[in-house]
Amino acid sequence: MDPAIIFPHLPWIIGAALGIGAISTFGWIHTTKLKIKHGYPLEGMWGQSLKPSTDGQTAQRVTLLTQENAELRAQLGSVKDRLANVEKIVTDSSYSVSNEIERLRDERGTENGDALTQRRKGAHA
Repeated sequence: MDPAIIFPHLPWIIGAALGIGAISTFGWIHTTKLKIKHGYPLEGMWGQSLKPSTDGQTAQRVTLLTQENAELRAQLGSVKDRLANVEKIVTDSSYSVSNEIERLRDERGTENGDALTQRRKGAHA
């Protein structure tokens, strides 16, 4: 290959190499800034973790957050159960709810004797 052919294009080749290097450097800096901003660990040249360091406080914080996460999941399960019960009550027709209430009253009345039944009959008379 004759060097005379490359010389006219040399400024473009050097410019492209510098441009690629500048874009790569800007991308690396931008990625590092985003990692710092969002709390991701920074890595050294050989993959070792630089920041945040894994000390006792970090381990304790992770343990506390794990416990809090478990508690919140348990509360969420409880809320889902309650919501299912409320949905069941709301979607039931009022007739079936009133029948259920009457059935429970009747069961309670038979446990307490006929006094409740007599009170009801006296109220309707």
